[in-house]
Amino acid sequence: MEENKKPLILVTNDDGITAKGIRALIEIASQLGDVVVVAPDKPQSAMGHAITINNTLYLKEFKQHDYDHKEYMISGTPVDSVKMARHEILGRKPDLCLSGINHGSNSAINVIYSGTMSAAVEAGIEGIPAIGFSLCDYSPDADFSQSTHFVKHIIEQVLKNGMAPGVVLNVNIPKAQKENLKGIKVCRQARAHWVEEFDKRTNPYGKDYYWLTGKFVNNDKGEDTDEWALANNYISIVPTQYDLTAHHFISELNTWDLDS
Repeated sequence: MEENKKPLILVTNDDGITAKGIRALIEIASQLGDVVVVAPDKPQSAMGHAITINNTLYLKEFKQHDYDHKEYMISGTPVDSVKMARHEILGRKPDLCLSGINHGSNSAINVIYSGTMSAAVEAGIEGIPAIGFSLCDYSPDADFSQSTHFVKHIIEQVLKNGMAPGVVLNVNIPKAQKENLKGIKVCRQARAHWVEEFDKRTNPYGKDYYWLTGKFVNNDKGEDTDEWALANNYISIVPTQYDLTAHHFISELNTWDLDS
């Protein structure tokens, strides 16, 4: 990036282009660079790394107000949004991709299902430094103003220091008043999981249908995890990567008799 030239910042999310969280993130990003927004036209939560291959994609410029930046809404997923931005709209790699701010936590195992983080990971695959932001408040009217100072500071640090190739940041913010936020902690992902059940019901026509329900269980007692940080009013940052190789198991796997 040339000296004194503003960075090009791509902003996306999974809650849809009108969500309160992305509007807050756009406002912050606009203070730090030239912003282009490409986001789903409707909520796409828990889509993970899904892409659209069996349906057509539609792209439309989104104009809700007289912005100084361009905004586009897409009929697909968060990952579709990043792909479309990179290869159809921008024509070059942005200097940074910001995803969020999500309405709800993406800590621990939730990162696997998250459309917010999958958009950030897709940017990482493209060689773009990326951050996924989530606020631990699922309300559509969540108050994002309490965390804007921290969000801006983290973005500034990434722009200043850069990112290792293939690494993206998963940032989760506790639901707390600004004066109660204790700071930022670099963490590992907690070893937690969902105990899931299906709530079976019957519609008026006698046909069964199901709602996925469950309870989040965290048996990880470590004080270096994202779950511990959030429970203690710290903002958690987990460096995340798209390489899913279990490197520690390669040497043991090589002792197996796999050639027989």
